[in-house]
Amino acid sequence: MDLDLMAQKYINDGYLIVPEIFDQTTVESIKAEIPKFRDGTYPIQDPLNLVDKDSKLLAVHFPHWVSRPIFETLDHPKIKEVLQIIVGAHIPHWDGRVKCMQSMLFLKPPGFPGQAWHQDERFIPTRDRSLVGVWIALDDATLDNGCLRVIPGSHKMGKLWPTRPHNETEEFDLSDESYGFDSDDEEIVELKAGSAVFFNGYLLHRSLRNLSDTSRQALVHHYMNAWSNLPWQIGADRLVDAATHDHRMIVPVAGDDPYPERGIETSPNEVFLRPWGDGMEWGNWNA
Repeated sequence: MDLDLMAQKYINDGYLIVPEIFDQTTVESIKAEIPKFRDGTYPIQDPLNLVDKDSKLLAVHFPHWVSRPIFETLDHPKIKEVLQIIVGAHIPHWDGRVKCMQSMLFLKPPGFPGQAWHQDERFIPTRDRSLVGVWIALDDATLDNGCLRVIPGSHKMGKLWPTRPHNETEEFDLSDESYGFDSDDEEIVELKAGSAVFFNGYLLHRSLRNLSDTSRQALVHHYMNAWSNLPWQIGADRLVDAATHDHRMIVPVAGDDPYPERGIETSPNEVFLRPWGDGMEWGNWNA
């Protein structure tokens, strides 16, 4: 990998495709974890919120809280190598320190919806625009099964676009859509299993319904500059002091934690499940 060229592409486009982040053995080990969130092996919050877990489960949030194999991917050498050149590429004198605050498993079985245009910084706000999502395909992500779509360069000005409810429930889940921008430059991001796309938290992206007869599973981690406070509060109530609040349920990934005196909050020994189906409401824990 030419790291300088990768950093420049990320700065210009807001995203970066890196093939073969995980080998096949790692991909299969992660996929082997997925049934454990359905069969009771791993504890979940409010298990009664799913009528039929096998058919209604769209995503698992914070799987690294309970799954050791998933936790061990947070600082995977290939992921860390890229993060240490792109997370703070726009920040003078950044020293390469990175922390992780979130993981997700997207399961997206056949027929399941995608998510309308959105920006991850709306859900996980950083103070220095350093949020990076790492979206790793566990199955081949194709046009038919609802791969990611992005608008290159939409991250540059650091604008959070307004959001509103949408009525395209056959195509997208219930999350609000971002609007007010030109989407003519949309690019389709197809990936082979084990490959990843790294994208900035301000990059506009979406996915469409899975029209294939197979699942489109993916593992997603979110990272940021370890020096920056994280004014984030998990759950529906995110009203915190943006100047001083620092969410500390984190995992240092590259370099030491620059604030050891603040401690690291212990994560719950349970995960959140994201259902999908008629009449199912779900708190927007971020997608």
